[in-house]
Amino acid sequence: MAITNAIKDFRPIVNDAFVAKAQALTPRLIEREAAPVRTVNIVPRGEDYAAETASPAFDRSAPMGRGNRLCLDFGEHLVGYVTFSLTPVGSPADAPALLRLRFGEIPYEIAADPSQYDGEISRSWIQEEIIHVDVLPRQVSLPRRYAFRYLELAVLDTSPKYRVVVSDVVCRSVTSADMAAVPPLRTDDEDLIRLDRTALRTMRDCMQTVFEDGPKRDRRLWMGDLRLQALTNYAAFRNNDLVKRCLYLFAGLTQNEGRVGACLFTEPSPQVDDTALFDFSLFFPCALWDYFQATGDRETLGELAPTAWRQIELALRDVDSRGLVADREGWWCFLDWGDGLNKQAGAHAVLIYSLRRAAEAARALGDASRAAGYESQIAALTDAALEHLWDEKLGFFVSGAERQVSWASQVWFALAEVFGREQNAALLKHLMERDPGVPMVTPYMYHHFIDALLRCGMEAEALAAMKGYWGEMIKDGADTFWELYDPEDRYASPYGSRLVNSFCHAWSGTPSYFIRTYFCK
Repeated sequence: MAITNAIKDFRPIVNDAFVAKAQALTPRLIEREAAPVRTVNIVPRGEDYAAETASPAFDRSAPMGRGNRLCLDFGEHLVGYVTFSLTPVGSPADAPALLRLRFGEIPYEIAADPSQYDGEISRSWIQEEIIHVDVLPRQVSLPRRYAFRYLELAVLDTSPKYRVVVSDVVCRSVTSADMAAVPPLRTDDEDLIRLDRTALRTMRDCMQTVFEDGPKRDRRLWMGDLRLQALTNYAAFRNNDLVKRCLYLFAGLTQNEGRVGACLFTEPSPQVDDTALFDFSLFFPCALWDYFQATGDRETLGELAPTAWRQIELALRDVDSRGLVADREGWWCFLDWGDGLNKQAGAHAVLIYSLRRAAEAARALGDASRAAGYESQIAALTDAALEHLWDEKLGFFVSGAERQVSWASQVWFALAEVFGREQNAALLKHLMERDPGVPMVTPYMYHHFIDALLRCGMEAEALAAMKGYWGEMIKDGADTFWELYDPEDRYASPYGSRLVNSFCHAWSGTPSYFIRTYFCK
């Protein structure tokens, strides 16, 4: 299910000074050239597809005519621009060469037929091009940026008089992440080494002029993703100016009434989208506080604090007469993908979580009155949650009119610290033992589950959960971590088709944060 909600009478508010500060922090992209490492065939394997070295070995210099195709494996996930040479063989080229190029982050994207796509978001995200090359020989430079590991080139037609040879295929990859700046990982645990390496590649390919959520799709700066990317950045890349740039963009490009948007576009010029998410707006105070803790940059904290305070004010408007975040029509809180997930309890917990960070920020800026006010709000919201959402008999927090029990609600209340550490740990143990259904769906939600376990002192359980979930993704072929992963359903998608899933996704890169912060200090 795609996020399609839009603000009525949308009127963006621009703070030119903040945007100028952000633009001054635009990073220089690091470029390198990568060439294919082998020729492969994409073949069925179980319920999925795999890339096998072409056998017999395909001669890349062999002329190709109508119906011939060539699939190249670059050996790693890349984000960049592709060039190749096309040379005619035989008679002079008396007609254009008609080619189809298909790019895939995973083998399935090469094997699938895009014409059969019937998902809920635009098929224009599918990385397939049909091009005419009128003059031969020629070096073909594709103007679009692609995110891929596999590239299939198919000759749809030439003419009966000539064939073509494809050569010198190169990807000019781009990123703002300096892999050389990442401190070496001090561990002999091979599982952690693999997890860290894959997470770093994921982050590398999402770090462009901003922290993109996915370099294939959506190529945007999302607030919820940024918060997690920034945490991983502090532990690994330490490109703190990129975080600062993103924070100033969010503060400089707000929606109606100063609300921080769920996401921003950066081209052709920065602008805020008209999508509003309750929890993503509240993550601005959290991301700002995390940034201050990592950098000690008091000037930025002070300058952007009013934007943080505004998110709290707007969220508190949604609290009803019972003291609960209202579960109403026309609002959207993300929390996680998942059909039927009621968001009320999770949203209420996110509000408490954000208020705690806002109170810390206020104290750091010497605003004792504001901090005290936030503490009072935390107490009131906590009392309301315990009165209306906590079910003592079940031992769980419930959500919505149907009193739904979900993993997301329990995890977020543990993170909100409504109970003390020992009782939160008991809640999470009860959750794992009883498994009430309404499961976690994305690595984004799994991040919060592991974060909650660690905050409760459950390091062994956190390590096992991280190795189990992200480790299984690697076993299933991930060389960057995916937007969504269900070990029981490889074709799961929130959009109606796996073909538009992102297989290098920002919110999935946090194993490096956990490993480097908690397990390999």
